Amino acid sequence: MIVLCAISEHDLDVAAHLNAVAADDAGATAVFVGTVRDNDPDAWGRVVELEYSAHPDAERFLRAIVEQVDRPDLRIAVSHRVGRLPVGGVAIVAAVSSVHRGEAFDVDRQLVERVKAELPMWKKQIESDGSHTWVGLGTVAT
Repeated sequence: MIVLCAISEHDLDVAAHLNAVAADDAGATAVFVGTVRDNDPDAWGRVVELEYSAHPDAERFLRAIVEQVDRPDLRIAVSHRVGRLPVGGVAIVAAVSSVHRGEAFDVDRQLVERVKAELPMWKKQIESDGSHTWVGLGTVAT
């Protein structure tokens, strides 16, 4: 069951995602928190900030990804940020609760990998010297 699915311009609340998937029948909750780091293979220097941009229908694409990984007895909450984020800022939160831990871990990982690969989202990496690099511009939404 999808309990939260959003593209947001506001700070992501990890606790809100955990609370959204909480249930008496859930024996496990897996959560992934993706944060902005100060380095990237595509950057020449130290990254100081990311600026995320998304396709206008990104939330619809995100929901389609979640629907494809959803299974009975799961609760799924996922959000991705757009806009400017400093190093350490939370870019994505994905939480999955399930009766059993294996399923929670498996679905959470699958969800994050699919979002990274399929969501029409682009990032501008801003480096300490003021230069920048775009990542993900080859992503085409259909």
